[in-house]
Amino acid sequence: MVKFLQAKGWNVIGSYLQRGSVSFPELPNLSFTQCNLQNGQRITQLLAQYEPTHIFHLGAQSLPTASWADPVTTFQSNVMGSLYLFEAARHMKRRPVIVSACSSAEYGNVPASAIPVTEEQHLRPLHPYGISKVCLDLLAREYFLDHNIPAVNIRLFNTTGPGKTSDAPSDFVRQLARIKKGLQSPIIEVGNLEPRRAFLDVSDTVRGFYLAAMKGKRGEAYNLCATRTHRIRELLKAAIRLSGVKAEIRPVARLMRPSDEKIIFGSTQKIRKDTGWKPLNSLDETLKSMFGLLGCCPVIALTARSGSARRQEILSALL
Repeated sequence: MVKFLQAKGWNVIGSYLQRGSVSFPELPNLSFTQCNLQNGQRITQLLAQYEPTHIFHLGAQSLPTASWADPVTTFQSNVMGSLYLFEAARHMKRRPVIVSACSSAEYGNVPASAIPVTEEQHLRPLHPYGISKVCLDLLAREYFLDHNIPAVNIRLFNTTGPGKTSDAPSDFVRQLARIKKGLQSPIIEVGNLEPRRAFLDVSDTVRGFYLAAMKGKRGEAYNLCATRTHRIRELLKAAIRLSGVKAEIRPVARLMRPSDEKIIFGSTQKIRKDTGWKPLNSLDETLKSMFGLLGCCPVIALTARSGSARRQEILSALL
């Protein structure tokens, strides 16, 4: 996201929770600052210091499995952290556009007759993470209605790509890359392979957030999803085919979720109509780029054209 906006000519301030071993790109008009979403004073300080015109609120505890293990921390980060952000924005002289990363997990199990799910579907999440994102969705809308903050919500479906962790595609690619390099025995540990998911390439996701900020209707929620679903088993077979290795597939209990939606697939008619967005990358292209990052396959070059507009931007802390 930060590289895309920087290439557009924006002044970008990205925030992080802990730097650790993560390396940040060194580019013009791009800087990084520490921020914890659970620290409302720090959020207020940053907004007062930088006076952003746009905020892409991506910060969250984003793992459903972790939300079962520790729902309190999930709500502190995702709900209270979002409240601190909107409260700080409410007191700014010029209120910024806030595009929030909500989630398809808000819908829960959707009947087959309602697939692909539209934004009008009832919100019935199955886990604390999904509940926390419903709270963010409603919170952003309330601050738009009551305080005129130009909020746009993105109900993000499965997204993946180079650098992604803790999802099926990245886990498969990581294990296959290790097998190919002789760092792991030829056994791939997997969870439930039967659900159907529509994995969107991260570059298509970034463009969706950008177009929602530029053209999305304020106070509205938009689905952001790939155009077709794949059974997780099909995704695994594609990753194995692209890696060129042979491996045993071994289901393990620790990768199984207490509950799992059979299919997650969203209609993108609304965001296409309002912003002109559409996905550009196939699943194979996404997997190839992920292998490329690990030195196993050629990388597909995906670049953004520079723009003339120079805006100031801040990203909420990625927890």
